[in-house]
Amino acid sequence: MSTWIDAAIFYHIYPLGLLGAPTRNDVASPPVPRLRALEPWIDHARDIGCTALYLGPLFESTSHGYDTASYTQVDRRLGSNDDLAKLVSFAHDRGVRVILDGVFHHVGRDFPAFRDLQERGEASPYRDWFSGIDFSQQSPLGDPFSYDAWSGHFELVKLNLDNPEVRAHLFDAVRGWYTDFAIDGLRLDAADSIDHAFLRDLMTVSREANPDCWVVGEVIHGDYSQWANPEMLDSVTNYECYKGLYSSFNDRNLHEIAYSLNRQFGDGGIYRDLLLYSFADNHDVDRVASTLRDPAHLAPLYTLLYTMPGVPSVYYGSEWGMTGTKQGGDDSPLRPALTWPVDAAAMPHPELEATIRALARVRQESPALRHGSYEQCAVASDQLAFLRRAEGSVAVVAINAAPEPVPMTIPLAGMDGTELVDALDPAVRVTVSGGEAVLPDIPAHGARILLTRS
Repeated sequence: MSTWIDAAIFYHIYPLGLLGAPTRNDVASPPVPRLRALEPWIDHARDIGCTALYLGPLFESTSHGYDTASYTQVDRRLGSNDDLAKLVSFAHDRGVRVILDGVFHHVGRDFPAFRDLQERGEASPYRDWFSGIDFSQQSPLGDPFSYDAWSGHFELVKLNLDNPEVRAHLFDAVRGWYTDFAIDGLRLDAADSIDHAFLRDLMTVSREANPDCWVVGEVIHGDYSQWANPEMLDSVTNYECYKGLYSSFNDRNLHEIAYSLNRQFGDGGIYRDLLLYSFADNHDVDRVASTLRDPAHLAPLYTLLYTMPGVPSVYYGSEWGMTGTKQGGDDSPLRPALTWPVDAAAMPHPELEATIRALARVRQESPALRHGSYEQCAVASDQLAFLRRAEGSVAVVAINAAPEPVPMTIPLAGMDGTELVDALDPAVRVTVSGGEAVLPDIPAHGARILLTRS
């Protein structure tokens, strides 16, 4: 496991969207150095407490970045390879790690090997580079052969990852990313659709290139430990808790997220030994500020995100409560262009930034919040309290989704005499007595993060 991931808080950027790149790549124009405009965003990410940057697809593609045309050249709409190397160096100089999107399940139709197959048909030396090639029928897009695609989207051509030449091509590219750009890891697109043997070999390549790397896979459903384990990936996306976060607040039913957290991380939890990648929204799902029925729940939701087990992530713009929903099959409303400096005051919830900044500070000060155990203490429709411990560090988190302050008595066996201080409001102190911490109130739509006094 990487040494830096324990303290990691990610800032997630989708560069093609944020930087206002053209929606289609003409694959002819000279590179436009848009990546340089990310430098103030890196400073901003660091200022709000993020220590790592997850950059969405950067390599040459036809449109949205996940339809790869080249694994070795930065997308000309974003700049050059040198621009990317300088950007990663800029981030590293500020103590910010960088991971890149790795799209290895499929390529776009402009990928040179696929172009060769279109032109030469059965005579192409690349006919075995792709999955499901069948020259007895046409593809839905009119090719004189059919092929497997990602989830029925035939602009995304599935690679044959059993082919040694394909593996060599991809692994050589990945080695180049680590060597040429000094990246700190990968986020693997559609990892739950990729053969496990390929993922194991990819991890070997990554670990050999950078022993301190961190690799997380995009997994929507299933048993996360199938992908995240000592032989394969370091982590996966925690979509179960992503859903539980917003729906628990919308339904005024914190039992839902409490159940998931206890199932995953509680006593006997199935993922107790994993640091899963946690998020409230991303480039594929509606912005959480659009999903929540009551925007007052943004602050307690992010408090839960930063204090539950896992590695938290903030999607660019969501620190100000930016809204955005998919329009049919169009993801562009989730990936808007923003120019720095952003007029935060014009955003829907500019006050949220200060909350996120405070949560990052509290998390970094507490080993218990970064990697401690998880014990559910109390749960009701609108309240949830849990305890986390690590190396003598203790954190008691109490969440209140109700629109009014509520008192709460939290059972804390074996902690009598322990004084706890609210890291969000240090004037609030409570001493555990009779196996309980009695809180006179938890603020409306708020939280208490009680830490042992140092």
